[in-house]
Amino acid sequence: MIIDKIALILAIIGGLNWGSIGIFGFDLVAFLFGGSASTVSRVVYTLVGLAAVWCISLLFRDTSAARERT
Repeated sequence: MIIDKIALILAIIGGLNWGSIGIFGFDLVAFLFGGSASTVSRVVYTLVGLAAVWCISLLFRDTSAARERT
């Protein structure tokens, strides 16, 4: 599903951002969007968080039926 791919991409972006914070002390989202308290940054952080919650559902899905059809 397309929403699964979008959620996975957003979760990867969030993971890379956290890695950048942990390794370099640099928050790329805050840098790009005017600080961590800016509205745009908060929207990005929220979308990444929601995507991560959505990705939890990927762990519990039965994909064997979908693989058999292809």
